[in-house]
Amino acid sequence: MHTTGIYKFRQWKMIDRKHIGMKVPPYRATVEKGQLLLFAKATGETNPIYLDEEAARAIGCPAIPIPPTFAFSLALLAPDRVSWADTLKLPMEKILHGEQAFEYLHPVYCGDALTFHERISDIYEKNDGALEFVVADTDVVNQHGTQCLRLRTVAVLVHAKGNA
Repeated sequence: MHTTGIYKFRQWKMIDRKHIGMKVPPYRATVEKGQLLLFAKATGETNPIYLDEEAARAIGCPAIPIPPTFAFSLALLAPDRVSWADTLKLPMEKILHGEQAFEYLHPVYCGDALTFHERISDIYEKNDGALEFVVADTDVVNQHGTQCLRLRTVAVLVHAKGNA
């Protein structure tokens, strides 16, 4: 394919749009106190409700709540996770983190067992295909079947000029 601009010939295979709507097998993760405390420390969290069970209970929480953005790291640590990037056989060295969004629908606490239901909701390109975007949406339910979170991840697959 001949193009104008800096890309003379497109030599890479584009991600097939047929994968929009594809679901990956659900994966599970349990919110563990050690992970919560490590995350809070790594992010500089100082609010005692994220650090101390007694402080959390003092405001009416049954346990330490998850700090903002913790769900993303929990998803990455899930031991039985098969990601859409693995399923599509995308080269990880070409993938950049583009965007992350969280919608909290129900509180999540230490000890909750979460199930992540992930699907590809969009695939599009920019710059004559030099950048491809994959949008993955994830619904998260707790051990009681209550939907707690909606997560959105946008990954960017970067095609270097002249690379297949």
